[in-house]
Amino acid sequence: MASAARRALLVLTVLPLLALAACGYGSRAVDDGTVKAVAGAPRTDGLDEIRIGYFGNVTHATALVGNREGFFQKALGGTQAKYAVFDAGPSEIEALNSGSLDIGWIGPSPAVNGYVKSGGKNLRIVGGATSGGVKLVVDPEKIRSVRDVAGKRIATPQLGNTQDVAFLAWAADQGWRVDAESGTGDVTVVRSDNKVTPDAFRSGSVDGAWVPEPTASRMVAEGGKVLLDEAGLWPDAEFVTTNIVVSQTFLAEHPKAVETVLRASVETNRWITAHPREAKAAANEQLRADTGRALPAEILDPAWASLKVTDDPLAATLRTQAEHAVRAGLLERPDLDGIYDLTLLDKVLEGEGRPAADDAGLGVA
Repeated sequence: MASAARRALLVLTVLPLLALAACGYGSRAVDDGTVKAVAGAPRTDGLDEIRIGYFGNVTHATALVGNREGFFQKALGGTQAKYAVFDAGPSEIEALNSGSLDIGWIGPSPAVNGYVKSGGKNLRIVGGATSGGVKLVVDPEKIRSVRDVAGKRIATPQLGNTQDVAFLAWAADQGWRVDAESGTGDVTVVRSDNKVTPDAFRSGSVDGAWVPEPTASRMVAEGGKVLLDEAGLWPDAEFVTTNIVVSQTFLAEHPKAVETVLRASVETNRWITAHPREAKAAANEQLRADTGRALPAEILDPAWASLKVTDDPLAATLRTQAEHAVRAGLLERPDLDGIYDLTLLDKVLEGEGRPAADDAGLGVA
């Protein structure tokens, strides 16, 4: 059964890539009036442009704010920061593989899958971005406690994605049996796109969902109740939600450019922490530019409050997430040695008098 689950996961991963490859890997180029390169300014590493990818999602807060407030562009000088907004992790990984993207913000599950499927040759994780922002939201009329989840229909975004794996691991901890491939068992797992899950919840098609923000807060706005915040399951309430990845080719050829982007990311995170209200507004304005729609306050405020920006990639939690996927039968035990290269991040942190980041023994030799 485990091998069948892995085959199903592979099909679900490859098919979106084939479809998205025909339409620019599912990305949207962004030209929204934000800060542009200054004509005549020195170029970083001799580059005309650096192609940066992220999702139009609050869990990619560093990229949203760094774009809107111009932190990346100011750091890059005469090199243009060219942005692409993605809808799914596999499409961003494919863009990295094809060379149409240099550096990007992405979740841990697609980063692990991309690294493993390439035999460790396509990417490196070079920095952290966000922690938290994932919740189990339920219908309070049907589910009043954890034990009430048994026998119910719970949505996750996609078979084998980060939240799907987390829910399967949590369900196993409750002693419930669930077939990972079909989603059937003591709890029924319904794989549903985050965009439609709130509608499915409102119609009663699902009784709850283990989802990232802002989907969780959208469901709360539809009458849902937060039964569990995933942060409560992790030591120090921290777990990786978004990392910074770079293609190995770009990293080898343009380390100064990668260092510059990382320095701007660290500066952006510091500004977000010091100016939370302004940062939230900036992220929402960039969401409006990228997606055509800003988030209303009743959704944005709780979503933003549940996130924490961090320069630390929280590597130990990525290792644990990969182990959860193995236990669920969704992933062969992966060789993640070398998935991290924190050399440039540590250089930036050292320059600020801060300790080096921990790669959990998964760094380059």
